Amino acid sequence: MTTTLDTLIDVPQQRLLRTAVPGPRSRELHGRRASAVADGFGVVLPVFVERAAGAVIVDVDGNQLIDLASGIAVTSVGASHPRVAEAVAAQARAATHTCFMVTEYDGFVEVCEALTRLAPGSHAKKAALFTTGAEAVENAVKIARSATGRQAVVTLGHAYHGRTLLTMAMTAKNTPYKDGFGPFAPEVYRAPSPYAYRWPTGPENAATEAFEALTELVTKQLGAHNVAAIVVEPVQGEGGFIPMPAGYLASVAAFAKEHGILFVADEIQSGMGRTGAMFAVEHDGVVPDLMTVAKALAGGMPLSAVVGRAEIMDAVAPGGLGGTYAGNPVACAAALAAIGVIEDEDLVGRARHIESVARPRLESLRGPSSPVGDVRGRGAMLAMEIVRPGTREPEPLTTKAIAQACHAEGVLVLTCGTFDNVIRLLPPLVISDRLLTDALDVVERAVRSVA
Repeated sequence: MTTTLDTLIDVPQQRLLRTAVPGPRSRELHGRRASAVADGFGVVLPVFVERAAGAVIVDVDGNQLIDLASGIAVTSVGASHPRVAEAVAAQARAATHTCFMVTEYDGFVEVCEALTRLAPGSHAKKAALFTTGAEAVENAVKIARSATGRQAVVTLGHAYHGRTLLTMAMTAKNTPYKDGFGPFAPEVYRAPSPYAYRWPTGPENAATEAFEALTELVTKQLGAHNVAAIVVEPVQGEGGFIPMPAGYLASVAAFAKEHGILFVADEIQSGMGRTGAMFAVEHDGVVPDLMTVAKALAGGMPLSAVVGRAEIMDAVAPGGLGGTYAGNPVACAAALAAIGVIEDEDLVGRARHIESVARPRLESLRGPSSPVGDVRGRGAMLAMEIVRPGTREPEPLTTKAIAQACHAEGVLVLTCGTFDNVIRLLPPLVISDRLLTDALDVVERAVRSVA
């Protein structure tokens, strides 16, 4: 499949190591940050980036790293995609900012039109633009509460929804996201996640038993008439790339509809083609009442959105939604270009192809003496759960060692999971088969080296 990567001749799409990773210049710059940057910002790989294009990151030491992180699923169309970069430059020359709540511009409207066209369902839809994923989640809750007149919000175990006060309460994992930051926003409740690999009675029971636990929580403990929304990631991200098992989302959506509760799909990490559908809920034929979108929406520029049923979106009075930078015109221009690339280059299909190449390689690493306990995900959102061989005991140190071995060979991977024991792969959807194969060779060597 031909992609725009083939035209990025100024940054050859290949892995190249000129120094150790990180190199001397990166180590020098990393040393400088201690006196200026708050310690609360962690770092996965302390290399400083000089430029990035397609699926390759070039650091200040001249190393070319294969990017299997995509800025945490942001640069799905590739870093610095020419169409995105040109759209950003043109809009920046025209106007860098005017608050949409003060004076209007067509880019904001065009992004909302694109999202209402792409979102699942044939009903009338509207959208609202914001800046960050957490901001989209907070506004989805505001809209749901306004539309239903109810307060309670139900989320799942292993969920991640953001770092703001409300989204911290909605997020399951304590460290590093919540520890020491309380008290948290009230009226947030948690049902068990249908985490098939770790479900106590076996993966075949995860969907049914988790759904039963959710319905009991809502009907017996909270009172369904008090619940505004059930918020679910179709593929849980930071929690460990946990896909919702077949039938679970449809059951939850039907239950929510029966009780006048809004079903909210958090598609911030899984949306915009990442899983082999434009939005991950489409794999299960589910149409959410509201959906949050961010990350890959604008090809690297900060932009997020809530899109949903028109009558629900309009429940908030004028002035109740907004933000100074919400739907910034430069970010909107980037989003329109990124959406064009996703559609014109069939990056949804490309995500499915990436899975067809990568998943068998990852599955081949499993075995009785292997630390790879589970391989899961959808499309180009794939993960390996690392455990003590022969058990399901999480091995975070082994996970870290595998990631570090990949980094040393010039392949950027991320870790995640409630137990810090998941290697996640989020390659740009434009990555070539040749580059993907090279990266997978490195991942395979890293796993075998610590087995």
